[in-house]
Amino acid sequence: MSGRPLDVLEESLDEPVTVTLKDGSAYYGVLAGYDQHMNVVLEESLDDTMPGDIELEQVEDTTIIRGDNVVTIKA
Repeated sequence: MSGRPLDVLEESLDEPVTVTLKDGSAYYGVLAGYDQHMNVVLEESLDDTMPGDIELEQVEDTTIIRGDNVVTIKA
């Protein structure tokens, strides 16, 4: 696996991810898309086993998160 951020995102497409934002909130869903600005599109995950290490909000519909707000994306 390459360490370049966009390559890592490419390998994580259609996989469940946790996106943590600057305000401390975190969202869990399937990575449906992204762009060169790290804007991400999450879709609802059919997997009910969300990571339990932080309080997460599971997306219930297609959700677009602006890259300026993203701190981490964890697969």
